[in-house]
Amino acid sequence: MTDAELRQRCQTILPGHPAPTPAATFAAMASWCELNEVQHDVYGEGELLQSFERKVAGVLGFEAATFCITGTMTQVTALRLACMERGSRIVALHPTAHIFKHERGNHQLLGHFDALQLGDLHRPFTLDELKALPDKLGAVSLELPAREMGGQSPSWDELRAIKEYCRLEGIHLHMDGARLWEAAAGYGRTPAEVAAGFDSVYVSLYKGIGGLGGAMLAGSPTFVAKAQEWFRRQGGNVIHRTPYVVAAAMQFDARLAAMPDYFLRTQWLYDTLRDFPRLTPNPARPQANMLHLHMPVSRERVLEIRNEIAERHGIWLFNRASHSLLPNHSYVEWYVGENMLKLSDEAVRRALAVWRDAISTEFR
Repeated sequence: MTDAELRQRCQTILPGHPAPTPAATFAAMASWCELNEVQHDVYGEGELLQSFERKVAGVLGFEAATFCITGTMTQVTALRLACMERGSRIVALHPTAHIFKHERGNHQLLGHFDALQLGDLHRPFTLDELKALPDKLGAVSLELPAREMGGQSPSWDELRAIKEYCRLEGIHLHMDGARLWEAAAGYGRTPAEVAAGFDSVYVSLYKGIGGLGGAMLAGSPTFVAKAQEWFRRQGGNVIHRTPYVVAAAMQFDARLAAMPDYFLRTQWLYDTLRDFPRLTPNPARPQANMLHLHMPVSRERVLEIRNEIAERHGIWLFNRASHSLLPNHSYVEWYVGENMLKLSDEAVRRALAVWRDAISTEFR
């Protein structure tokens, strides 16, 4: 049985949002399209698409935004253009950046730009670390929040200082905002307040929003127009963006409105985890509605425990697990979304207790 099949059989699912079937998703999309008299765009020309681009740009506080079929294409294109404009091929990124971790060297193999790793592996880079780079930078990319660090972000004052430094030094500041909506809730700010001072921002249409895929790139009208041309050159000019835009647009407002509630639930979860010391959260305090849970059990064993609990109790604890630095330790990622928001406090505690008891048997 696959993980997806096992998860589907569970009655209690802790991480993320509900995952409706394709039939249910397409039915909801069809109803929304009929209600709103949606017509297909054709190669990016269409009222729904362009009105949604304007809406996202407005939410982020930018003049323009454009759809792109993947975040991978979006980010390397934005950083390539930034380097071309600023006269340097060097981009500074955190060691855990998506570009390093998940994009198989495309920035290097396809000649987009040259990358420098900036900062410590386990925390956001600082202004002092940025200032210490002797190189002329074309761009700096900052992920808010940083997924591979459990959803960490710089402090608000540190973020403002980094923005000001890049402005004064003429460095293009780009945000990997795949989870910007979540970071904004953690800061207690609007997305536009967080995005202010960045020269470009990428946001995902499927992660926290729950769409089928796709991304948006926001920036100046000139920068966005250049990006659109480069998306075409890379094969991103699909004939219909409509399915991706509909899947995101029909729930965009509701998801954004729920982000503060997700963060409040995360704060409650942190308080609750004090009663389960073998499940140690990182970061130490919530900075977004996501976190890592570290535990003294190997990755292989914690996956076995997850599956055993799913089969016996109908509880799905987490999706993926990773090796930790210490032997026979591991950690899992939690995104606190609609699933945990709708569960009662008692149900969450009961699931944590089952998990704790399963781990405790490893030490008898």
